[in-house]
Amino acid sequence: ERRRQRMAVRRRQRRGPGGGRALLAALLLCVWCRAAAERVRYAIPEELGRGSLVGPLARDLGLSADELPARKLRLSEEKQFFTVNEENGNLYVNERLDREEMCGESATCSVNFEVLLQNPLNVFHVEVSIEDVNDNSPTFSKATLELEIGEWTLPGARFLLEMARDADLGSNSLLTYQLTHNPSFTLAMKESPGGKNQPELVLEKALDREKQSSFDLVLTAVDSGDPARSGTVQVRVNVTDANDNPPVFSKAVYEARVAENLPAGSLVLRVAATDADAGDNGRVFYSFGHVPESIRTLFTIDSESGEVRTTGPLDYEGKSKYNFRLEARDGGGVTDLCEVQIDITDENDNAPEITILSLSSPVPEDAPVGTVVALLKVRDRDSGENGQVSCELSGEAPLSIVASSGGSYKVVTAGALDREQASEHRVTVVARDRGRPALWSSRELVLEVSDVNDNAPVFEEAAYSAYVAENNAAGALVLRVQARDADAGANGRVSYWLAGGSAGAAGAAPLVSVEARSGALYAQRSLDYEQCREFTVAVRAQDGGSPARSSTATVRVFVLDRNDNAPRVLWPAAAAAAAAGEAAGGAAAPFEVVPRSAEAGYLVAKVVAVDADAGRNAWLSYELVQASEPALFRVGLHSGEVRTARAVSERDAAKQRVVAVVKDHGQPALSATATLHVVLAESLQEALPELSERAAGAEAAAAELQFYLVLALALLSALLVLSVALAVLARLRRA
Repeated sequence: ERRRQRMAVRRRQRRGPGGGRALLAALLLCVWCRAAAERVRYAIPEELGRGSLVGPLARDLGLSADELPARKLRLSEEKQFFTVNEENGNLYVNERLDREEMCGESATCSVNFEVLLQNPLNVFHVEVSIEDVNDNSPTFSKATLELEIGEWTLPGARFLLEMARDADLGSNSLLTYQLTHNPSFTLAMKESPGGKNQPELVLEKALDREKQSSFDLVLTAVDSGDPARSGTVQVRVNVTDANDNPPVFSKAVYEARVAENLPAGSLVLRVAATDADAGDNGRVFYSFGHVPESIRTLFTIDSESGEVRTTGPLDYEGKSKYNFRLEARDGGGVTDLCEVQIDITDENDNAPEITILSLSSPVPEDAPVGTVVALLKVRDRDSGENGQVSCELSGEAPLSIVASSGGSYKVVTAGALDREQASEHRVTVVARDRGRPALWSSRELVLEVSDVNDNAPVFEEAAYSAYVAENNAAGALVLRVQARDADAGANGRVSYWLAGGSAGAAGAAPLVSVEARSGALYAQRSLDYEQCREFTVAVRAQDGGSPARSSTATVRVFVLDRNDNAPRVLWPAAAAAAAAGEAAGGAAAPFEVVPRSAEAGYLVAKVVAVDADAGRNAWLSYELVQASEPALFRVGLHSGEVRTARAVSERDAAKQRVVAVVKDHGQPALSATATLHVVLAESLQEALPELSERAAGAEAAAAELQFYLVLALALLSALLVLSVALAVLARLRRA
């Protein structure tokens, strides 16, 4: 941390005041460009500690602190290298970042991820560049380098030394070399094909093995970082006898291009070196130079044939190019080096990967067309056409998929949603690359549709008919109506109300009531067919939505007749008879005069009766039940006409009494009687004496009846006095 602070101070000192203003202008221009492209870029050095600030992410996205809770700022990266503070919206380091582990020898190293915002749903792309820090020292593959130099070697001869390796990049990996002072040797530099410095040991003085058989030197590699790092290796020079020809590779740089996923043991390339010496000094052996361990796990070299073969799986997505050095050494220890460059070509071996960044479920059924319901991230690790992906939706649903920037896709509504037809939609997102053969992957999306009160209750019938027998009990069930609402929850909960009655049925509304939950109509009181034969009420069904929706149905109630009214005789009636008697001074009841010359079928009178019921209950029939001369009269069964059944004779009594019964056809039948007095006389004057005798007889009968009533009352009084006396005597005797 102190080293990074010192580096920052030096950079500020180098920039000066003018450099600060230029940097500020560049930053403002960069922020403006990011906003235009919906991409935010940051650059941080590697090895920052957990919790280190990367940048004010919310501010760069144009969000204020007050908007953060509602917009729900979050990151979508698979591996959480970074985290965002929910309170201030700043982006922080979540774990230690090692550029060499993450990107290897790549010239650039960055982490890309998406930032999701809700309300409304949006996605931004963020790129964080990881800058190299000089945190690796140069290293040599061996602790000691052995060189064999013949004593006959002339001054000026050069010997290649091993190059150190620095895992850093840029200036941090540019190496310079230093050699401990020795009068017999100096250090020279040679530019290698890769542009790096190749150290060479230069012989300055002729060697004499008999005077000194070996030399111990120290080679130091120093990088160009700030502060610089270094590494050392011991160089031991052994003075030998003649081996005056070094091995020579046929090429300075060997190149090969192989496909990824080669099976282990596949031939990559073959190197060849020749040595002009004879015997062991001319026999060449091949080996790796100073290479990292990762190279040795992927490749192997045959020490005698120079064939380089694979030993592990090659993955283009992991690394697309390998550079390393091979060494040729003869039997005398003299070496030569060559550069090997292996390019890995991409194979379509990675199917697209679908990541659901956000899914808005459930979505209301009244959502407008074009509403974003899901955000997807599709990634194919292959390159070129193998990594070009197209997406489509599979399944019957009013949804479509729209490509966005940076490999993102939006799933939007393409038509109206109707929960009543489909409460959920299942679609499959299919991502397919353009490789040959093409690879694909799929991911199922389940979108639930929430209810909106867009349906009114619907009655099973627009008009109902109900039949109720009269004289019903109060509270009797008349009819049960039912309405269905296709909505759900409170929107589909139906209540029933009375919405009025027909104008022709005065007082119809109080006759019935409706139960709000079940829709059952009950009679409020007993119904009378003779007062109200039918009536109409309107029932309204209303749901529990807001605003509520309703519909109305008509219920027509028919009152059925029961035989609850007996026939009523209009003529002759008892009241009419009484009125007629009073008008005549109490002399006689109404009578009919029939001449003695009347023949059979003579119309004596007509019994007139009515029944307040209807139908069969009001059909009347007439029968003769009593007559002074039963054979003299007959009554029409349906007409009620009283006619003579035969001709009147002199033997027939002058006064005749005829009793007829009137019956209806109900179950059970009800009846009434009519009494008709008939006088057989040629004229009214002839009939008057008979009527007077009849009145006198009636008075005598009344007096006789009065006598018997007084006698009965006297007997009852005596019986009561006797009972009281006996009760008193019994009590006295008991005392």
